[in-house]
Order: sequence, then C-alpha cells, then structure tokens
Amino acid sequence: MISVEQLKVEFNATPLFEDVSYVINRKDRIALVGKNGAGKSTMLKILAGLQLPTSGNVSVPRDTTIGYLPQVMKLTDSRTVMQEAEQAFEHVFEMQAQLERMNNELASRTDYESDDYHKLIDRFTQENERFLMMGGTNFQAEIERTLMGLGFRREDFNRSTSEFSGGWRMRIELAKLLLRRPDVLLLDEPTNHLDIESIQWLETFLATRANAVVLVSHDRAFINNVTTRTIEISCGKIYDYKVAYDQFIVLRKERREQQLRAYENQQKQIQDTEDFIERFRYKATKAVQVQSRIKQLDKIERIEIDDEDNSSLRLKFPPASRSGSYPVICEDVTKAYGNHVVFHNATLTINRGEKVALVGKNGEGKTTLVKCIMGETDFEGKLTIGHNVQIGYFAQNQAQLLDENQTVFDTIDRVAVGDIRTRIRDILGGFMFGGEASDKKVKVLSGGERTRLAMIKLLLEPVNFLILDEPTNHLDMRSKDVLKEAIRDFDGTVVIVSHDREFLDGLVTKVYEFGGGLVKEHLGGIYDFLQKKKIDNLNELNLSKNRGPEEKPSTNNSQPPVDNKLSYEARKELNKKQKKLEKQVADCEANIEKTELAIAEIEAKMATAEGASDMTLYEKHRELKQHLDKIVEEWENVSMDLEEVGKMQ
Repeated sequence: MISVEQLKVEFNATPLFEDVSYVINRKDRIALVGKNGAGKSTMLKILAGLQLPTSGNVSVPRDTTIGYLPQVMKLTDSRTVMQEAEQAFEHVFEMQAQLERMNNELASRTDYESDDYHKLIDRFTQENERFLMMGGTNFQAEIERTLMGLGFRREDFNRSTSEFSGGWRMRIELAKLLLRRPDVLLLDEPTNHLDIESIQWLETFLATRANAVVLVSHDRAFINNVTTRTIEISCGKIYDYKVAYDQFIVLRKERREQQLRAYENQQKQIQDTEDFIERFRYKATKAVQVQSRIKQLDKIERIEIDDEDNSSLRLKFPPASRSGSYPVICEDVTKAYGNHVVFHNATLTINRGEKVALVGKNGEGKTTLVKCIMGETDFEGKLTIGHNVQIGYFAQNQAQLLDENQTVFDTIDRVAVGDIRTRIRDILGGFMFGGEASDKKVKVLSGGERTRLAMIKLLLEPVNFLILDEPTNHLDMRSKDVLKEAIRDFDGTVVIVSHDREFLDGLVTKVYEFGGGLVKEHLGGIYDFLQKKKIDNLNELNLSKNRGPEEKPSTNNSQPPVDNKLSYEARKELNKKQKKLEKQVADCEANIEKTELAIAEIEAKMATAEGASDMTLYEKHRELKQHLDKIVEEWENVSMDLEEVGKMQ
C-alpha cells in the first residue's frame, strides 16, 4: 500500500536515519519503536506527507487515504461535540448538497426528451448510487458509537467543545480520524488522554475495524494488544520484526547478542591484523604481506552495535519520615458543582505505606478528590490528613511552575540532597536529559520535557506521601521503568491517578474506582480490578433481570457477596453455548472476508472506463455493502454474547 524506499533524514548534516526501506501493507498493525530522539515522530510526519526527507521516496497510491494524529494539534472551539465529529463526513454532506442541486434542476426543467436531460438523469443516478454506497444515510449511528466508545455521554453531544479540556478535545479529533476510516492510520501517542475503558475500546476498534495502523506509543499493554508487527529505529537504521512488541523484545535481545559476538570476533580480527602490521612494518622480507594486510584492513566493513544504555541507573527516594498510620481518612465526602454531583458519600481509608490507584472515566472525580486532599477545593463531609503527613503532588500543570531561567541541571541541583547530588547527570540521563540537554534553559524545553523535569524534581523532595496525577504521559518505556522501580521502593504512601495498566501492574495493591457518583474500593492489583469489574458488571446485569419494578439496587457495601458458583449442569450448558457462539463468530469472520473480497473486485471493475457506466455494478456494490454491514453487526453482537459467556465461566 505504501512503499518507503531508501529514506534519509538529516538535521544539521547529522543523519537521523538513512537507507531506510519497508512496505506498509493493507491491514498491517505496526508499532514504531525506538528510544527518544530516534526519529519515530519524524517518520510518522514523513508518512503523513507533512515533512520531506533529505532523500529517498515515499510512494503512496493516488486513491490511498491517510489519517494522522499528532501528539499536539490546534483545535477549534466554534462547534458542538456532535457538529465537530460530523466534520469527518464533510464529503458526504458535499455529495448530499450536489444531489439536491441536481434533483432541483431535474424538477425545474421541462426538456424531458433532450440529450442533456437524459445525461443529467444518468449523472444523478450514478452519484446517488455512490452516495448510498458510501453509507450516506447511516453515519449518525456510527458517530454516536465512536464518541461513546471514547468516553463521551449522550448529554455531551450538544455541548460546545470549548467546555472541554484539551485532553477531551483531543478525543474528538481522534473520533473524527477513526470515523473517516482512512486506509492508513498514523497515531502518535493516542492513549495519552484516554482512561482505561476508552483505551480498551480503542484497542478493540484498531484490532478489528481499522485498516492499516502505524502507531507510536509508550503504553506497553496497548501496543501488545493492537500490533502484530514491530519496526525499531536504532542507530539510524530500521529492524523489521513480524511479531508483537513482547516477542520483539526477546528477538531484539537475541539479535544484539549475535551482533555483539560478531563485533567481538571482528575486533579480534582487526587487532590481530594491526599487530601483524606493526610487528613486521619495517621488515623488508614481510613487506608484501604487510601491504596485503593493510589492504585487508581497509576493506573490512565495520560492524556497528546498536546503541544501548547499559548504565545501572536506579533512582532512589530519600528516606521518608514516618507519618501517622492513616495518612488520609475520608468519611461521607461529597463534592458537587452546583447541581452536578461529582461523587457523594465517599468513604475510604489509605494506610501508611500503601500504594493505591484512582481509576475511572475522565470527569468522574479522581482529580477532584485529589484537590480535596490537597485543600484546593471545598467539599461536604469529613476528610482527615494524618499526623506528620508531608505531601508531594504532581499535577498536570506542574511543568508550568518551573523557573524558566534555570538550566535543567540547576533545577535538580537545587532540590537534590546527600549522595544523590553526585549522580544528578545519571538521573537526568535516565529521563532523557543526557549530555548537552542538561545545560538547556527550562524556557526552551518542550511541554513533554518540562513535565519530565518536574517529575524528577518532585521525586527528589523529602516527602512521605506522593500524589501523582497521570505521571507517565510523556515518559518513554525505560523512564517509566525507572519511575516505577523508584515508587515500588519508596517507603512512604503513594496515590496514583493513571490509565497505564502496565505501569500500575505490580505496583499498586488497592484500586479505587470512580463512576456514577460513587467511589468503590477494590483490593488487589490493577488486573485483579479489571477482572473483578467484568464479573461485577455481569452480577449487576443478572440482578437487574431478577429485580422487581419497584426494587432499587442496594448501595450497602457491607452485604455478603452473592454466591456465583455455577452447578455442573449450568457450566456444561455454558460450555455448549460458548462452542456454538465461537462457531458463529468464525462463520461471520469468514463471511466478512469473502464479502470484502467481492467488494474489492467490483470496485476494481468500477474504476475502469467500461465499469464506470455499468449501473448493475453500482447496484451489486450497494447490495454487498449492505450485506457487509449486516454481517459486521451480527459479528459484533455474537462477539459480545461470547464475551459475556466467558465472564460467567
């Protein structure tokens, strides 16, 4: 679909990468990986046609559409959420207007027997068929599904986009991109502004409904669940692996070991040759052999080893002073803005030394509760901060509070204490401020760089209670690992607001879920919570079926849990149903593939001069598209049924 040939990009005469060639095929799911500065975002911009390479070609077929989501974009605020999302169907509206104009012209003219009139009828018929073929009449439902999948509620559809934060407006741009269904999706950190549920929805969409996808992400779980091919940019070259990210890590390690062995063998060969030349350089009897060895040495193509940081960086917090046993106790805490209740009667206790996660859809009150703890907003109820609690708070605007006239090094030097001061440059290197970058002034740093610097500054302050609000958004995988290890070893208390499952996994032992005005406690790690949440949803579904019309669900969390163990007969019946649904899913998928091939064949015929005027092809195409929509809808319904049965096992 897209062919990249001998690509080279230089900055200030220094090659970022060169002689890069690969092909993006239809339905490819590619993770573009490499350390920060390797050129991942640059590669996406070149593929999107927004940046020209120094040399080389990117060949894109004329009818191939490309959709690009950058990390930062300019957003407009003049429309509602629904109106903004409808911009994805501008081509449909234009076609609709054109059809209306032709229809009005047909109604007003009276030269029914003229060639012009008949040509107008033919043109109207063809354009109308194209309009129906493109799904011009049913895009509204698709918009609603996509917006709700990305976390919007129906009541949000008619709100102005100016009422939403930058993160939510980025979701609208992502929705527009997905709705356009481009042939190739280029996504640069698409999960930065999504919560866990929206990320899971996006994973499913990209894996099942998108065409080709090339994405850059530092969310390890996300790229593992979406991609099946990994392209690494390293040392100015690319390495193409037809596997998901976790398998790529294993294969890369093997490749590096092979490179290292080859490099060591070559170095030994070079050293032996140089020793021979040096030993016999001035002996006339060996002159011919010496000259031969010199030529040999010149011809050797030197093996280059992938640049890898092997420094044993391990960020360690200063020892935390001992706080009271319960740093935070909330009793019936309620927060409302006017008539809008964010959450009510929240009751929770955070114990000293605990590491807990606050999760839930954006706007459900996670950051609001943090502000209550910090004393930045008023509330109803009782909230007690324990004895000797010293809070370190990383907020989304933390980067804006840095002194712009300080250098990166000086910013950290001012807060570092003890032996940490001797390792400042190592620490900065671990967070992508190595070499000359540590001498940059804060005012020239990008938003992401400022965020990382603010994180380091916070981690070195002597506190015993850390509150981190989305701390991983601008960190690459290695920096996230450094941060995760530091938090794991921290002997104080930690509250983390995050959507990054991989980061939270193995780190937190308790999860507070925000949703529907409630704050629910879940003991265990993040994946325990996700599994329990699916079961809880199923229990609620079953309860709602058995509940009488006047009964209301109990909100008393102290009631004993319902016994969910299934009898042998019930489990046998479920297994039988599961096998039947699995067969239906497989049949649907085979039918979808068959229908898509048939549509592609017809579209190829329609692209020819003869096919363009063959109205039977348009009719057949429309029927096949309608048939495909029905199969996809059936596949979605059966897949959901299969998922529900799986939860009941």
